[in-house]
Amino acid sequence: MRKLRRIFRPLKDPRANNTRHDLVEILVIALAATLAGGKTCTEFEFFGQGRLELLRQFLELEHGIPSHDTFSNVFRALDPQGLEAVLRKFSKSFGTKGVVSIDGKALRGAFARGRKATPLHMVNVWAAGTRMALAQRTATNRNEVAGALEVLALLDLNGALVTADALHCRPDTAQAIRDRKGHYVLAIKSNRGRLFKAVKALLDAARKPSQASQRSTKAHGRSERRQAIVVAAPRFGQPYGFPDIAAVGRIDSWRADIGRSAKHKVRYFLTSRPLLAKKLLEVVRAHWGIENNLHWVLDVLFAEDACRSRKDHAAENLAVIRKLAINVLQATPGPLRISHKMLQARWNNDFLLSALAHMR
Repeated sequence: MRKLRRIFRPLKDPRANNTRHDLVEILVIALAATLAGGKTCTEFEFFGQGRLELLRQFLELEHGIPSHDTFSNVFRALDPQGLEAVLRKFSKSFGTKGVVSIDGKALRGAFARGRKATPLHMVNVWAAGTRMALAQRTATNRNEVAGALEVLALLDLNGALVTADALHCRPDTAQAIRDRKGHYVLAIKSNRGRLFKAVKALLDAARKPSQASQRSTKAHGRSERRQAIVVAAPRFGQPYGFPDIAAVGRIDSWRADIGRSAKHKVRYFLTSRPLLAKKLLEVVRAHWGIENNLHWVLDVLFAEDACRSRKDHAAENLAVIRKLAINVLQATPGPLRISHKMLQARWNNDFLLSALAHMR
């Protein structure tokens, strides 16, 4: 318990001084319930009542298990940036080298009455190597670029290759990554105008580029193969006001569903570090881990899109708790799949205690 108190100690309790339930105990119960598959404040209360004997081994619980209203009120009032700092501190201890991906995700259920088309939008940061969520920020007014710039300013990216889709192929985003001592691999599309045309022309005219191919893979009823070329382009971005471009690359992919002809797709990339074509293929492939290993897990295993908590800071704070749960489960030895670890946390008290012990 001392360890958990140390982790959550920097958080300021937003409630009055005459509260009955300790803030740290509320957060620990919510995290433990989420590890075991709990998704709402009501389920947090049910979990606590069902595991009361276990929880009292390391929590005082002077006034018993908080009600679902208490959980709700705390998450609505708690400063989400303070709780998110706990997430960053935890994930930082595992390192941020390798591929770090940035992408936005809407919390589909977190919308005000009559505003279903504009749910809360988050910018998430994902470490492909450790399979951990590094940070999150709200994209105010669904401005994902502004949210990305905010979250980048919080991170130490020394040694990391930061990937993002074409929305973030902007000089200010590239400079923000470089300012945090990271390197970027950014997708670029035709909306970048003259810069895109220059990238395409350079790659089309390249005589001896670095080249690599990936073997054809078959999965989910389709086959796919990819090949890449990379051309060194130092100071290439100076005429276009784009900082530190060192190379440009192109990936051609052919995807075919069973019984149908293959569809050809071409994607272009800017990178601030010279890369071999084989490395570019690996980095771009790793970028999709944020979709497959974070966003998919949040929606399918933690039902994030179905969560209707939307008032005040509740949606943001519960999003942090879910990401903390993913990180804790990744850090805990056991079954390979997150879903199986959640079942272990639900059925096996020893595993649940072991998982909570990995908080640091």
